[in-house]
Amino acid sequence: MWQALRGLAARFTGSSVRHYPRPLQYIPIVHRTLTTTPVWNVTLQQAMRGARRPHRPPVNRVPALEGCPFVKGVCTKIFTTKPKKPNSAIRKMARVRLTNGRTVTAYIPGEGHNLQEHSVVLMRGGRVQDVPGVRYTLVRGALDFGGVVGRTTSRSKYGAKKPKDAL
Repeated sequence: MWQALRGLAARFTGSSVRHYPRPLQYIPIVHRTLTTTPVWNVTLQQAMRGARRPHRPPVNRVPALEGCPFVKGVCTKIFTTKPKKPNSAIRKMARVRLTNGRTVTAYIPGEGHNLQEHSVVLMRGGRVQDVPGVRYTLVRGALDFGGVVGRTTSRSKYGAKKPKDAL
Protein backbone atom coordinates (compact mmCIF):
# COMPACT_ATOMS: atom_id res chain seq x y z
CA MET A 1 0.00 0.00 0.00
CA TRP A 2 2.75 2.44 0.91
CA GLN A 3 4.61 1.65 -2.29
CA ALA A 4 1.54 2.53 -4.32
CA LEU A 5 1.23 5.86 -2.51
CA ARG A 6 4.91 6.58 -3.04
CA GLY A 7 4.50 5.81 -6.73
CA LEU A 8 1.57 8.23 -6.99
CA ALA A 9 3.51 10.92 -5.15
CA ALA A 10 6.53 10.44 -7.41
CA ARG A 11 4.34 10.59 -10.49
CA PHE A 12 2.74 13.92 -9.53
CA THR A 13 5.82 15.61 -8.07
CA GLY A 14 8.10 14.69 -10.95
CA SER A 15 8.92 16.73 -14.00
CA SER A 16 5.68 15.74 -15.69
CA VAL A 17 4.05 18.91 -14.36
CA ARG A 18 5.29 21.76 -16.51
CA HIS A 19 5.57 25.27 -15.21
CA TYR A 20 5.08 27.76 -17.98
CA PRO A 21 6.27 31.29 -17.43
CA ARG A 22 3.54 33.86 -17.24
CA PRO A 23 3.28 35.93 -20.39
CA LEU A 24 4.46 39.50 -20.14
CA GLN A 25 1.55 41.79 -19.71
CA TYR A 26 1.26 44.79 -21.94
CA ILE A 27 1.38 47.95 -19.87
CA PRO A 28 0.27 50.89 -21.96
CA ILE A 29 2.26 54.09 -21.63
CA VAL A 30 -0.02 56.77 -20.28
CA HIS A 31 0.60 60.07 -21.99
CA ARG A 32 0.10 62.86 -19.52
CA THR A 33 -0.57 66.36 -20.64
CA LEU A 34 1.74 69.25 -19.83
CA THR A 35 4.67 67.06 -18.82
CA THR A 36 7.38 65.02 -20.47
CA THR A 37 8.20 62.98 -17.36
CA PRO A 38 7.41 59.27 -17.67
CA VAL A 39 4.85 57.70 -15.35
CA TRP A 40 7.31 55.54 -13.42
CA ASN A 41 9.59 58.49 -12.43
CA VAL A 42 12.63 56.29 -11.85
CA THR A 43 15.56 55.72 -14.17
CA LEU A 44 17.17 52.37 -14.82
CA GLN A 45 20.30 53.41 -12.93
CA GLN A 46 18.25 54.48 -9.91
CA ALA A 47 16.41 51.17 -9.88
CA MET A 48 19.66 49.19 -10.18
CA ARG A 49 21.36 50.94 -7.27
CA GLY A 50 18.27 50.55 -5.09
CA ALA A 51 17.21 54.16 -4.86
CA ARG A 52 13.62 55.28 -4.40
CA ARG A 53 12.73 52.48 -2.05
CA PRO A 54 9.84 53.05 0.34
CA HIS A 55 10.84 54.56 3.66
CA ARG A 56 11.05 52.45 6.78
CA PRO A 57 8.18 53.04 9.19
CA PRO A 58 9.12 55.25 12.14
CA VAL A 59 10.21 53.58 15.37
CA ASN A 60 7.49 53.41 18.02
CA ARG A 61 8.94 55.23 21.03
CA VAL A 62 6.06 54.29 23.35
CA PRO A 63 5.30 50.61 22.64
CA ALA A 64 3.46 49.99 25.92
CA LEU A 65 0.67 52.37 24.88
CA GLU A 66 -0.10 50.14 21.86
CA GLY A 67 -1.34 53.06 19.79
CA CYS A 68 -3.55 54.56 22.51
CA PRO A 69 -3.08 58.12 23.84
CA PHE A 70 -3.50 57.03 27.47
CA VAL A 71 -3.45 53.74 29.38
CA LYS A 72 -4.73 53.02 32.88
CA GLY A 73 -2.58 51.15 35.36
CA VAL A 74 -1.91 50.32 39.00
CA CYS A 75 1.21 51.46 40.86
CA THR A 76 3.27 48.57 42.14
CA LYS A 77 6.21 50.56 43.49
CA ILE A 78 6.99 54.24 44.20
CA PHE A 79 10.67 55.18 44.29
CA THR A 80 13.18 57.92 43.51
CA THR A 81 16.20 57.96 41.24
CA LYS A 82 18.97 60.33 40.24
CA PRO A 83 19.34 61.80 36.73
CA LYS A 84 22.30 61.50 34.38
CA LYS A 85 25.25 63.86 34.47
CA PRO A 86 25.47 66.86 34.57
CA ASN A 87 22.03 67.17 36.22
CA SER A 88 21.48 66.71 39.92
CA ALA A 89 18.07 66.04 41.47
CA ILE A 90 15.84 63.37 42.93
CA ARG A 91 13.29 62.28 40.32
CA LYS A 92 10.11 60.62 41.57
CA MET A 93 9.22 57.43 39.68
CA ALA A 94 6.49 54.81 39.75
CA ARG A 95 6.48 51.24 38.54
CA VAL A 96 3.09 50.76 36.89
CA ARG A 97 1.29 47.56 35.85
CA LEU A 98 -0.91 48.50 32.91
CA THR A 99 -4.30 47.10 31.93
CA ASN A 100 -2.73 45.56 28.82
CA GLY A 101 -0.46 43.43 31.02
CA ARG A 102 2.80 45.31 30.61
CA THR A 103 4.83 46.77 33.47
CA VAL A 104 6.73 50.01 32.85
CA THR A 105 8.49 52.78 34.74
CA ALA A 106 6.76 56.17 34.62
CA TYR A 107 7.71 59.65 35.80
CA ILE A 108 5.69 61.51 38.44
CA PRO A 109 5.59 65.19 37.37
CA GLY A 110 5.15 68.23 39.59
CA GLU A 111 6.02 69.05 43.18
CA GLY A 112 4.68 66.57 45.72
CA HIS A 113 2.29 63.68 45.10
CA ASN A 114 -0.22 61.46 46.88
CA LEU A 115 0.65 58.20 45.15
CA GLN A 116 1.25 54.96 46.98
CA GLU A 117 1.18 51.30 46.14
CA HIS A 118 -2.12 50.16 44.51
CA SER A 119 -3.02 53.69 43.37
CA VAL A 120 -4.86 53.70 40.03
CA VAL A 121 -3.21 56.12 37.60
CA LEU A 122 -3.48 57.27 34.00
CA MET A 123 -0.29 57.12 31.94
CA ARG A 124 0.68 58.92 28.74
CA GLY A 125 3.77 58.99 26.55
CA GLY A 126 6.56 61.46 27.14
CA ARG A 127 10.06 60.60 28.20
CA VAL A 128 12.24 62.13 30.88
CA GLN A 129 15.31 63.45 29.10
CA ASP A 130 17.79 62.96 31.95
CA VAL A 131 16.62 59.58 33.29
CA PRO A 132 17.52 56.61 31.06
CA GLY A 133 14.78 54.15 30.19
CA VAL A 134 11.82 56.26 31.37
CA ARG A 135 9.52 56.89 28.39
CA TYR A 136 6.18 57.47 30.09
CA THR A 137 4.63 60.16 32.31
CA LEU A 138 1.70 59.96 34.71
CA VAL A 139 -1.25 62.36 34.25
CA ARG A 140 -1.90 64.66 37.21
CA GLY A 141 -5.49 65.15 38.35
CA ALA A 142 -6.78 61.89 36.83
CA LEU A 143 -8.14 58.89 38.77
CA ASP A 144 -6.30 58.49 42.12
CA PHE A 145 -3.52 60.94 41.22
CA GLY A 146 -4.27 64.42 42.59
CA GLY A 147 -3.24 67.71 41.04
CA VAL A 148 -0.44 69.95 42.27
CA VAL A 149 -1.59 72.06 45.22
CA GLY A 150 -1.05 75.81 44.93
CA ARG A 151 -0.05 75.78 41.28
CA THR A 152 -0.89 79.05 39.47
CA THR A 153 0.90 78.68 36.13
CA SER A 154 0.57 75.83 33.62
CA ARG A 155 -2.30 74.47 35.69
CA SER A 156 -3.71 72.26 32.93
CA LYS A 157 -0.47 70.27 32.77
CA TYR A 158 -0.54 69.57 36.50
CA GLY A 159 -4.27 69.06 37.17
CA ALA A 160 -4.57 72.14 39.39
CA LYS A 161 -7.88 73.91 39.88
CA LYS A 162 -8.26 77.64 39.27
CA PRO A 163 -7.52 79.48 42.53
CA LYS A 164 -10.28 81.54 44.13
CA ASP A 165 -9.42 85.25 44.06
CA ALA A 166 -9.18 86.68 47.56
CA LEU A 167 -11.14 89.94 47.70
